[in-house]
Order: sequence, then C-alpha cells, then structure tokens
Amino acid sequence: MQEEKNTQAEEQEAVETAVATPEPETAIVEKPPVAHDDFDWTQGNRNTPHYNEEDTEKYLASYTATMNSLMENEIVSATISHMTDSDVILDMGSKSDGLVSLSEFRDTPDLKVGDAVEVYVEKQEDDKGQLVLSRRKAKLLRAWERIVDSYKNGTVIKGVVVSKTKGGLIVDAGGLETFLPGSQIDIKPIIDYDAYVGKTMEFKVVKINEVIKNAVVSHKALIESDLAEQREAIISGLEKGQVLEGTVKNITDFGAFMDLGGVDGLLYITDISWGRINHPSEVLSINEKVRVAVLDFDENKRRISLGLKQLQPHPWDVLGDEIKEGSVVKGKIVNIEDYGAFLEITPGVEGLIHVSEVSWSSQPVNAREFFKLEEEHEVKVVTIDKEDRKMSLSLKQLSDDPWTGIDTRFPVNSKTSGEVKNLTPYGVFVEIEEGIGGMIHISDLSWTKRYNHPSEFTKVGENIDVVILDIDFDTRKLSLGHKQMEENPWDTFENVFPIGSYHEATLISVGDRGAKVQLPYGLEAFAPTRHLKKEDGTSAQADETLTFKVIEFNRDDKRIMVSHMRFWQDINKEAEDTVRSEKTKQRRQTRSTLAKHQSKVEKTTLGDMDVFASLKGQLEDDAPAAAAAAKQEEE
Repeated sequence: MQEEKNTQAEEQEAVETAVATPEPETAIVEKPPVAHDDFDWTQGNRNTPHYNEEDTEKYLASYTATMNSLMENEIVSATISHMTDSDVILDMGSKSDGLVSLSEFRDTPDLKVGDAVEVYVEKQEDDKGQLVLSRRKAKLLRAWERIVDSYKNGTVIKGVVVSKTKGGLIVDAGGLETFLPGSQIDIKPIIDYDAYVGKTMEFKVVKINEVIKNAVVSHKALIESDLAEQREAIISGLEKGQVLEGTVKNITDFGAFMDLGGVDGLLYITDISWGRINHPSEVLSINEKVRVAVLDFDENKRRISLGLKQLQPHPWDVLGDEIKEGSVVKGKIVNIEDYGAFLEITPGVEGLIHVSEVSWSSQPVNAREFFKLEEEHEVKVVTIDKEDRKMSLSLKQLSDDPWTGIDTRFPVNSKTSGEVKNLTPYGVFVEIEEGIGGMIHISDLSWTKRYNHPSEFTKVGENIDVVILDIDFDTRKLSLGHKQMEENPWDTFENVFPIGSYHEATLISVGDRGAKVQLPYGLEAFAPTRHLKKEDGTSAQADETLTFKVIEFNRDDKRIMVSHMRFWQDINKEAEDTVRSEKTKQRRQTRSTLAKHQSKVEKTTLGDMDVFASLKGQLEDDAPAAAAAAKQEEE
C-alpha cells in the first residue's frame, strides 16, 4: 500500500516537471504516453468527491443550520445522552456535547438517559475547548423568573419549608430560598412554626429585591383570595340582629376576633357578658365555637361588630322583687373610683357605694385605699331605679348612727381622749369614738409653743387628750382642743415676764428676720435680728444661752419680744451711772473739807503753817479731778 502511494507520488512529480518545463518553439515533440493517464486527480485518496468553493459554502451553510447556536449567560435545553457515576453528558444539539456534574441533579433522583433538562451556558469554551455548563444556575434563574412573575401577575408558586427562622420560615422555591413571615402563614395566628417544616405549600410573592435576588412569600394571601368571594357573599347577606355561629380565632385585651366562615367580626369585651370581666379569656378560648349576634356592620370597611350577651335577657329586667330599698344584699367590688366603689350583686346588676356612705365618721374616706377589687361586702340598698338601672348602697347604715345623743355623751367643755387619725397643715383629726371625730386646730395644741406643723407635736396612731369645744350638728363635726386641758398660763406669765425684766434664755433657731428664743417654763419668745447683737459687735447664734430683756408682752396675741442688745446696753448705762454718782459724792466731800479749812485760816498761827501747806497741796492735787467731774456733770 505504501509502495503504491510512493509510485503515484513519483509519477505525479514527473508529470508536473514535464508540464512545467517549456519546449523550444522550433521543436515540437509529442508527449510520450505515461502510465495511469486516465487518473482523475479531482478525487480524494478515499474516493471521495472534491467540491468546488460554491458547493462547499452551500453544504457548510446547510450543516450549520442543523446546529444550535449557544450563547453565553443563556439557558438552553439539552437531552441526556449518557450518564456516568459522576457526570451527565448532554446532547446540546451543537457541534459538541456538554458535561455537567451528576451532583447538580440530586433533586431529581429518577433522572435517566433521554430526559430533557435545562442548563445555563457559563462559557462557550474553556481552556480545554469545552463548554462550561451549570444546571444549578439554570434552575435558580428559572426560579427567580417564576418569583418575579408571581409578584407582578399574582401567579402561584410552590415551595418546600426547609427551616424555621426568627419571625417566620425559610421556603425553598425551586432552589431559591425565600422568607415566609409568621403573620403570612395562615389567616389565624400560628404559634408552632415547627409543624410546617418539611411541608410543600403554595405561595404568592408579596415582595422582591432585584439586587440581592431575595423575596418574601405569603400563604395567607392565597387563603384570603380564596375566601374573598365567600366573604362578599356573607357580608351581602348580613342583617342587624342576625345570629351566626363563629369560631374564636384570636383573643386580645379589648375583645375577641371571630371567624364567621371567611369573614372576621369583633366581639368587644363589653359585649361578651352583662357582668364585668377583666379579660375575654375568662369567658372565651381559642377555637371555641360560639353563637353571636350581629350588632352592626360596615360593608365598605368590612367591619362587623358582634355581641354575645345580647342573646340573653338583661339582668335588670329579671331582677327579683326581693331587692328593694332597705333590703340587705351581698356582692363583690368590681370597680373603684375616687367617689366610691361599684358592688356587683348579680352579673350585670351593680350599685354604687359612695364615699359618704362608707362610715359615719366625718373623716374623709379614700375609696381606693378602703376598697379592694373582688372584695365581698354586705350593704343596705338606699335607693333603686330599675328603669334607669341604678342603685345606691350604704355600708354605714347597717349600724346605728353614732351621732344620736352626741350632746349627752360628749357635752361641750367635757374632757375625753381619742386616737389621732390624720394630720394636716392646719390641725389634727381625732376619733374619740367609732364614727365620731373632730379636729384640733394647730393653735389649740399648746398655750406656749407655736408649731409649724402638727407632726411636731403628735403622730398618727397616738392617743391624745381633748376637750369638746363645740358641736356642729348640721355638718356632724366636733371642734376639739388639747391645750384647754390646762388653765391658760398667760394669766400668770404677765407677772413673770413683765416688760423690762431680764431672763436667761437659749436661742432655738435663727432666721432672716430674727431668732426664736426658749424662755423658762417652756415659753417661746422672738428676738429681732438687730436685738441679737452682742457687746463685742458679733451676732448671737443658735444654741447660745444669753440674758435677754423683755421689750414687749402681748397677752392677747400670746407674743413676747426680747432683746439681748438692750440687756448689755442697760448694764453699761448702769455702770456709768454708778461711776458718775461716786465721783459726784467725792467732789462734794472735797468741797466740804476745803470749806472747813478756810474757816480756820484766821486762827492759824505761824506754828500752823506746816499744816496749811499740807492742806494746800492736797487741794491742788484734787483740783483737776474736781474740774473734770464738774464738766461731766454739766454735760
């Protein structure tokens, strides 16, 4: 075979050489016959036909038309032509086949040869000249297209709940994870999210994010759309007073939401029971079926107000005749206000215990401190109006009025004792007997002390002796006094602390205007600021004990004013008067002595000259002092 090829090559070369070598024009020689002159050089070495350029282009165009044109970043359809343990070979309908890892088909365990699949063209040709395909990316892109279509057109998609997360669930929608909020799982509140993990459900897309390819889905939207027609039919047939059966779907502090078969209604807490309840859960429970009445509805706003108690007669309409004015009833406190408390006798029937009907005492009653919710009381019916459904009750009328015969038991000026119940800036409230009390004004606590507040004298709970000063039957109040237990000491104080008298006292406190001074016998006086000046120029301070002079005494106003400055001024003046008196006395004695000596001058002899000289010297020594004393006396 090889030798034949070599021979053909040599013959071909000889022919080409002969053709290429020109012969002289003058000599024409016929070409000698060569072997295989009948060989068709247009045929290939395998006896295939040789096409001209026009045919070649025609056949290539026809061939190319049978091939798929693969573009990068596109999703194309392919058929599985072969499968290995690790890869799937795809017939792309192009010049070359595709290869995808078998791991990308884990979601289709029944995959077999001949199945059609979609793949994503990442590259037309890699370094090895092979197609780079991805079934996972194709699946994600198709899933995103379905999500966008659901968001824009409201189409339904399917997904599998894969896990629970904060606030909801994670849903695998065709390979793309989406978020299902807890509020969008169902039309009724869902507590157990774990029960939905692993379920395949239908959803509508309610929100997308094109940038991060994320979406929020809702199963509740499907349910609501399915119930829309049913809701319209129910609302169109509603009438006030109509009785329906509903299911309690949610309970709040203000009421319960009822499912009426596709449409929701609200049962307010005030329409659940004729009696007072603190929370709807005391009567209702989730998923409980209850017959309710339609009270009102709004077709435009889709609001339906329901009532449960309206299916029963009002308790006031069936109230027994045994409950009347003067009868004694029992009940529990259901509401407390500043002005009193409401007592529920039977569910839906209440009466008011006003604060004035709590006690016979004139002492104000704080209803919020006296009453407690759910507390039971026995009361007397004072008034009752079944038409207006009102009732007034009384606690105090269960006992006798303590004011009966008050002037006999506690006449004016009589002495007794009581317990301090309350303190105010202006006085002390004292209860001398249950239901009977009065006030001691702050000025009637002590004859001698002035108190800024009664708490400086007594405190709540202490016993105190009092005198009945006055009885007011109209207001049922007593005027009491404590200082009247003793005689008025000011009758004696006028003689003990007359104006001009001196007393040792202690400064209790010092203020801007003056100081409060404690005198003997527990009496208090006031010293103005300028009268606190001491002899050394400083001012007296609190807790100092000094001597004060009484400069004012007012028996009616029970006020004494004292001065320390006047005290030391008086002392200094008295000392000056004493010195002046002594000097005047001495001067008079000197003059008297001088007059006696002068009367003896004529009788003096030469022998007495020494005595005279001595007397003269004495007079000369006393002369300056006498002159100064005379000048001071003139001044």
